[in-house]
Parts: sequence; structure tokens; C-alpha cells
Amino acid sequence: MSLWPELKKLQQGTWVDLTHPLTNDSPYWAGIPEGSVELCKTVFDYDEEMLSCRIHTYKFPGQFGTHVDFPSHFTPGKVGSEAYGVEHMAMPLCVIDLTGKVAAEGPDTAVTVADIEAWEAEHGRIPAGAFVALRTDWYQRWPDNNALNNFDEEGGEHCPGWSMEALRFLYEERDIQMNGHETFDTDASFLAAEADDLACERYVLDHGHLQVEVMANLDKVPATGAIVFVSWPHIEGATGLPARVAAVF
Repeated sequence: MSLWPELKKLQQGTWVDLTHPLTNDSPYWAGIPEGSVELCKTVFDYDEEMLSCRIHTYKFPGQFGTHVDFPSHFTPGKVGSEAYGVEHMAMPLCVIDLTGKVAAEGPDTAVTVADIEAWEAEHGRIPAGAFVALRTDWYQRWPDNNALNNFDEEGGEHCPGWSMEALRFLYEERDIQMNGHETFDTDASFLAAEADDLACERYVLDHGHLQVEVMANLDKVPATGAIVFVSWPHIEGATGLPARVAAVF
């Protein structure tokens, strides 16, 4: 069976990069020590006698920029990147738009099962194996770290996100493969504060699922019909890795 005709169709589609570009000044979680990022350090240059070429080294946290998290990120003994192969990298994409709710209620809000059911009433049932992304347009705050965290005067974060009931519904009732969002954290900030934990993220990872954080450009893809590709470096034992994520429709 040849897939070349299907590739031609994909090439003629609209491609959207759902990934933030990274530089030495890109923001990352405040708990990561300073000095953890050093991109494009030249260790071999064009003036070398052995061979005229340039080689860089790259130092960054696994959870840097648009990235994929693996179960070992939160729980010792859980699997890491080595457990997931290329068959996990392409999925139907469903985008749930929470921007209206954020505008009406403010950033301390979360997607609910009722929101998902309303989305399905308009767009159809979420298919098994889907990647479900939560659109909040939070990506437009990149690369302003303070704006991304939306700190209050006491240093508390105020960002929209997932609720536990919504994630349980998607994984247990709709059998999705992966979820994603534009914020640093899975959990809506007010729910994380109530739980004193990132309980939603822990649920996703402890059940062997993957998620993509700090996504971009979800406002540029349709609610349904696109295919999403999520790729990451083949590094064994990683708890998280920067990802290149793209959608085509």
C-alpha cells in the first residue's frame, strides 16, 4: 500500500506550527535553576583546521517551551520517553475553545464536562485516539513570563486550564490519546491552589498518558478535521522534552 497520494493531499493542506520558537531568553518554570538554558553554544567552528564547519551544544530543561511530558515527570518508577514510539505522534485534533468563558469569567476558570458536551453538540463526538487541545489564547502572552503566569500581588498564579472532571471524561469516556494546552500547567490555577497540588497533571501522567504544554496558534486551526503531529527527540529516560507540534487541515 502506498501512502504517497495521501502525502500529496497533506502537502496541499494548510499547515500551522503549534510550537513556540526558543531562544536563550525564553521563559520557563520558576523552580528550574537559573543557568539551565544555554542554546547554540559554539564548540567547533568554521576556522578549525580539521574541518571547516560549526557545531553547537544545547542545554535546556526537559520542560522548556512547547514540550511533551512523560509519566516519570511526576512519579518515581513510572515510564519515561523510552516507552513511547513514533506510533504515538499523529492524531486527529480536536480544539475546545475556552476563550469566551475566560473573557466572561476571568482567568480563574476551567473547562468542564458541560463545556465539552456543548462542544460535541456542535462539532460531533470526540473520536477515540484524539488529541484534545484547550484553546485559551494564552499563547499570545509569550514570551512575557509574568504575563504567562499572571501573578497577583502575593505571587499567586491566575491561569485558565483543565478540571479533573473534564480530563477524566476525555480519557475514560472518550478514550483520547493526548491532551494539550497553552499555559505552563495543566490545572487551572485556582483548582491547583485548592488542591495544593497539580492534581490534574498528576492524573494524566499517572495513568500513562502524555500531554503537551505551552502550545501556540490554536486559534489558527479548526475545531475538528485537522491532524496533529507531535514529535520529540529520541532521548531515553527523559521526563519531558521540547516538542515540535504541527497541525494540517
